[in-house]
Amino acid sequence: MPTTRENTEDRSAVRTLLRLWPYVRPARARLSAAAFVAVLASCTGLVIPLVLKWMVDGPVADRDRAGVWLGALCLLLLGFAEALLFGARRWLVARPLSHVEAEMRAALYRRLQRLPVAFHDRWPSGQLLSRATADLGLVRMFLAFPLTFLLVNSVTIVIGVIIMLLQDWTLGLVILGPAIPVMVMCVVFEHRYAVVARRAQDQVGDLTTVVEESVLGIRIIKGFGRHRSQAQAFREISKSLRGTELAKARLLATIWAVIVTLPELAIGAALVLGAVQVADGELSAGTLVAFLSTALALRWPVDSIGFLLAMSQEAATATERYFEVMDEEPEREKTESEKTENGAAENGQRDRDRDRDRDRDSVVGAVATAGAGLRFDGVVFRYPDADPTSPPTLDRVDLHIRPGESMALVGATGSGKTTLTALVPRLHEATSGRITLDGTDVTAMSRSELRSKVAVAFEEPTLFSASVGENVLMGTDAEDAGRDELERALAVAQADFVHALPQGADTQVGEQGLSLSGGQRQRLALARAVVGRPRFLVLDDPLSALDVHTEAAVEAALRQVLADTTALIVAHRPSTVLLADRVALLSGGRITAVGTHQELLRGNPEYAHLMSGTGRQEDDR
Repeated sequence: MPTTRENTEDRSAVRTLLRLWPYVRPARARLSAAAFVAVLASCTGLVIPLVLKWMVDGPVADRDRAGVWLGALCLLLLGFAEALLFGARRWLVARPLSHVEAEMRAALYRRLQRLPVAFHDRWPSGQLLSRATADLGLVRMFLAFPLTFLLVNSVTIVIGVIIMLLQDWTLGLVILGPAIPVMVMCVVFEHRYAVVARRAQDQVGDLTTVVEESVLGIRIIKGFGRHRSQAQAFREISKSLRGTELAKARLLATIWAVIVTLPELAIGAALVLGAVQVADGELSAGTLVAFLSTALALRWPVDSIGFLLAMSQEAATATERYFEVMDEEPEREKTESEKTENGAAENGQRDRDRDRDRDRDSVVGAVATAGAGLRFDGVVFRYPDADPTSPPTLDRVDLHIRPGESMALVGATGSGKTTLTALVPRLHEATSGRITLDGTDVTAMSRSELRSKVAVAFEEPTLFSASVGENVLMGTDAEDAGRDELERALAVAQADFVHALPQGADTQVGEQGLSLSGGQRQRLALARAVVGRPRFLVLDDPLSALDVHTEAAVEAALRQVLADTTALIVAHRPSTVLLADRVALLSGGRITAVGTHQELLRGNPEYAHLMSGTGRQEDDR
């Protein structure tokens, strides 16, 4: 997984947070109104010291009881107005911010669906999950609180300082004394806190990954008695996270101690100096009361700087982590100009294919439409994270599966069979060469068009937390697909066990389908592949988890499906190979032989070795 931990110190929190603007823009009116209301509430609080000054120098000094009651009423109304305005601010931001969070989460989910398989191979699922949950929660908290109050408190402090300077500039300078050291400490704090905040969020992702893997692999953990080692691994990551959180707490305690202590000392010094001035008659008691009340009113805006900066830094690192995923390059569709260029190239290649097919088909006495069916031409594939100097996984693969033909793909473990099948629906992109369906390059089709033509069933079947019927019908885009199509697919896959489930096809399948046996999951995955009556079918050892009798029944039903489709089937057993019309041997990343099962058994020692019981046992080792 790519990480930017080492670059955290160089990034700008403001620049990072500005990337949220496209999501915040729809809510800008209400957020601006909320900020204005909050500023108004803070300014209302600053009027209270001025009322106190009037009361002390006026009604209190003159012993005017009616004036005192009038001042008390004014203070009460101001306090009520301040509370009402802050409540209005909360109401203004609640709905739009929940919408912003929901939109960001939906955008992240959409991007994850569009990112290539290679991306998901690199990133732990726990890291992605933490970005979609905890990180977006931090962003929402920033938009709801620090974003507004960094502005509100700044305005409040500026207005409060102006009021104090107007009341007595000498006392105002005393209060301003700690400003420079506090600002220096804030800069240092922000720089250091960003590093530990990013580390903590990455560790939360690591912890989430461990928990998720432990839950999904609970059978393995219990089966091998590894609960203690897993618990130890969890404790180690938890310990690291605890240490990071304590480091955050120490930094926050340090900055808070400075921010609280220095202003308190300044207020104490102003109190002493002001009292001396009142005693000397240079300052009225009301002015001193108003000055100190204003200074005390600014304590909260000043004291909150520390944790507002901390929350802002956490939001900045959360935003950074969010956009690490959003900035990944999604699966790209070709532009119209690229498709036109491809079309011209395909026409030339199609002419060459026609000549080659005519020559070959004349030998075997068959004539095939040039370019029809599934064709691999000079396909090379190397995984994106592989060493560029290493041999490619697939090296100049040439293979033609004619329309309506079934081709079994056989090879030793690690020969690239699964990789080759993944190139057809473009789960991976070929490094070079081309793959065509009925003469059309797969890269010239949109992925939705391509995947409506090609159905896949993998060796490791994946089911979702939905009903059996919903899992199977995921294999078709037809809106009118219903019970008849479902029953046909279940019959092909010999999944009659579905009717014995508590609610039949409406029975909910647990997470990963682990409430079913391996063979049952594999049959449902096969049913999902055939339910949409695809023109092209790619099966990666689809019968490996079935017993001999079930396998025979599935093969008998599957032959009817294969008669009407063009299929590529990864096979390890002779019984699966016999489903196919021809067999291709993949060895060393290349197709080294193509023929019928009997032809390769007689003429290819490597194929005979793989198909023999001894060969398969050695291959498994």
